[in-house]
Amino acid sequence: MNGLNLPPYAIKVREKDGRRQIFDFLRRKYVALTPEEWVRQHFVHYLVEQKGYPRGLVGNEIEVRVGEKRLRCDTVVYDRQLQPLMIVEYKAPDIELSERVIDQVMAYNALLRVGWLVVSNGREHRCCRLEYEKKEYSYVRNIPDYEEL
Repeated sequence: MNGLNLPPYAIKVREKDGRRQIFDFLRRKYVALTPEEWVRQHFVHYLVEQKGYPRGLVGNEIEVRVGEKRLRCDTVVYDRQLQPLMIVEYKAPDIELSERVIDQVMAYNALLRVGWLVVSNGREHRCCRLEYEKKEYSYVRNIPDYEEL
């Protein structure tokens, strides 16, 4: 599970009951090590360590409910008033970032209405800025620093 387009970090991996696990420093526990989780852990470390995202304002596996509809966002970034700012959706490194993947994160955003959407497979990252007042969206080249959100 190497070859990501993300900086390395001090990874904590263990084996328990015959299964590999990776430590999620946001949830403060070991979770199943899947290719998608490998990408998530590298990406959240990148956000916190390189882009200045406050650790306490980034959450993994966030459940969103509207009525009886439930969705689980891979990562949600909040502002200092705990309002959602960004949704990040992860895919395994071998999964292409297709329109279907973009549509999935757009469905989550119909509930949260954040200003930023990101999709990453660890090798490629797509970041979209949404401007509701103008009814426009645009892709940006780089993931913004937290203070730019």
